Amino acid sequence: MAGRVYVVAGELSGDAHGAGLLRALHHLHPALEIAGAGGPEMAAIGGPKVRDWVEDAAVVGVWEVLKHYGWFKARFDEMLAEVREIRPDVLLLIDYPGFNLRFAEAVKKELPETRVVYYISPQVWAWNKGRIPKMVRLIDEMLCLFPFEKPLFEEAGLKTTFVGHPLVDELEERRISGVTVDETLVGLFPGSRNREVSRLFPMMLETARTMRRDRPGLRFQAPAASPKLAAWMRAQVEVTGSGGYVEVTDGGSHELMQRAACGVIASGTATLEAAYFGLPYCLVYKVAWPTYILGSLLVKLEFIGLVNILAGEEVVEELIQADAEPQAVERSLTRFLDDPVYRKHVQGGLATTAAKLGGPGAHERAAEAVERWLRHS
Repeated sequence: MAGRVYVVAGELSGDAHGAGLLRALHHLHPALEIAGAGGPEMAAIGGPKVRDWVEDAAVVGVWEVLKHYGWFKARFDEMLAEVREIRPDVLLLIDYPGFNLRFAEAVKKELPETRVVYYISPQVWAWNKGRIPKMVRLIDEMLCLFPFEKPLFEEAGLKTTFVGHPLVDELEERRISGVTVDETLVGLFPGSRNREVSRLFPMMLETARTMRRDRPGLRFQAPAASPKLAAWMRAQVEVTGSGGYVEVTDGGSHELMQRAACGVIASGTATLEAAYFGLPYCLVYKVAWPTYILGSLLVKLEFIGLVNILAGEEVVEELIQADAEPQAVERSLTRFLDDPVYRKHVQGGLATTAAKLGGPGAHERAAEAVERWLRHS
C-alpha cells in the first residue's frame, strides 16, 4: 500500500522543517504519495503535487491576514478540493496555525477517517490556551519541538510526542569548521516576510549608517530570504547610499551567523538559529499597531523571543515596536563590540538555551510518528 499524505506549511521555516520530515518519511515509506502546499524545499522533495506558495502565504498579524482574506479563502477552497479528491491517509500540518487549524476542522468534517498529525505546535501556551480543547478534538497526534509543550497537551488529552527541534540537525550540517569571527562584521537579519522586512530593514540601514560614522571600518551584511526580497533590499541600499558598507546576499544567513561579531535579528526562528551558532544579538519586533494592541491583550508571556521563553529569563535584549529604532539597536550592538565580557556572558546563555532543543534526529522521530499512522490507516 503506497499511502497518501497531504501536507501544508505556510512559511519558510515550516518549509525547511517540512522538507526534512518528508525526506525522512520517504526513506521509511518509499512509495508514499505526497501532495499539498509549502515552499521550494518541500516541493523539491514532494514533487509536482506540492505547490510553492510561501512567499505569498507568509503574512504576519491579524490586520495583514484580514486585508488578504479573499486570497486566503480562494487557496483554502482549492486545497480542500484537492483533499477531497486525494482522500489522504494523513493530513500533515506544519506550524501556521491561523490557516492550518481551520483547515484541519474542514478536513475532519468532510473526511473523518483522515488522521491529522500536527508538526511544530501552535504557540497556544503564549497566545490562547483556550484553543487546546479544539485541538484535542481535531488532532490525532501533536509532534512538539520544546520539552515544556508535551505535558501541556497531554494533560488536556492530546496524544503528544516530543521529537526535539529539527534545527539541531539542520544547523549542524551548516556548521563551518574552523570559522573565524570577523570583529568588523555585523549581521542584519530583517526576517523572511515581505511586510516584516519592509518595516525593519530601513531601520537597520539607518542603524548601520550611524554606527559606520563612528566606526569607519565596520561592515554590514544582510542575507535575503528570497530573490524578490533581495531585489527590494538592494534597492533600499542604493536609495540610502549604503552600498559602500552594506552588502545584501542571496541567502547565507547561517554562514553569516558564524562569521559576524554580533547582529540584529527579527523575532522568529532565526533567533534560535543564532543561539545555536553562538551569535550575540538583539531581537527586534515591529508589526501593524492594531495587530500589536490585540496581541498585547492576548499574550500570556513575559517575553516575545523564543530564546528568552525557552530560558525562562532574558538572555537577549528585546526591542519591540517603538523601541525597535536605530538608536536603541546601535546601543545594543555597540555594547557587544565594546564589551567582550558582556558578549561572552550572552553567548554562554545562548549555549545553555540551545542545549534544550534536544538531540539529533528530530526529523526521523517525527517521520516515525507519521509512518505509524500510515501503517494503521
